[in-house]
Amino acid sequence: MSEIDQSLRDTDVRQRRLELAQKAFREFYAQCFWSYREDAEITEDKIGFVIRGLREHGGLAGYQTAAELCR
Repeated sequence: MSEIDQSLRDTDVRQRRLELAQKAFREFYAQCFWSYREDAEITEDKIGFVIRGLREHGGLAGYQTAAELCR
């Protein structure tokens, strides 16, 4: 695999994770993130925060989403 192909793949993976974290924040807001601003911007730096919230307060669905974010 060329460096360009690998770079594009890495970018796609990072973008997919970010979109999933943003979606999870919205979907699990009332259950996991209610003490934070509802319009908080979820960036790559905050993916770990979303994962922790999902694991601690998201039940089975949140835990599964957190596992997907860790891939």
